[in-house]
Amino acid sequence: MAKRFTHLEHAHPAGLGRRLGAMLYDSLLVLAIWVALTAGHVLISRLLLGLPAEQLGQGAAQVMSLRLLLLLGAFGFLSFFWRRGGMTLGMQAWRLRVQTPQGLALNWRQCLVRFVVGGLSWAALGVGHLWILWDPGRRSWADLASGTRVMLLPAARP
Repeated sequence: MAKRFTHLEHAHPAGLGRRLGAMLYDSLLVLAIWVALTAGHVLISRLLLGLPAEQLGQGAAQVMSLRLLLLLGAFGFLSFFWRRGGMTLGMQAWRLRVQTPQGLALNWRQCLVRFVVGGLSWAALGVGHLWILWDPGRRSWADLASGTRVMLLPAARP
């Protein structure tokens, strides 16, 4: 059963600046994960498979396995946080939460759709993310495709 969030009446759709700030923060975290995964891939290739250093990164199997590992690492990081509490670490810093219109945490399908469409939005020169400037509900292509919303949460009261 999906987690239901509270205090829904105090949240409103997030703007572009906060979303980009959270994406920048999270991209640095994903980069760190990629460095660790790449190091693990090199260690496995060298120590377990016995490939010499000059053959690392050559051949379709080497390239495709690393690319798949990096994609799974990024998806795993984002979907873990989206499903758990609706907030990645970058989103927490900017007080953002991704949720369904009913105030629920995302399911696996929604996470996958957000991840794929979010990548396609960048591939389209960022138009999918800029879409929130024209959408009355401030939704990006990833929001529209996955049936989710990114909400700005109120500041914590002292």
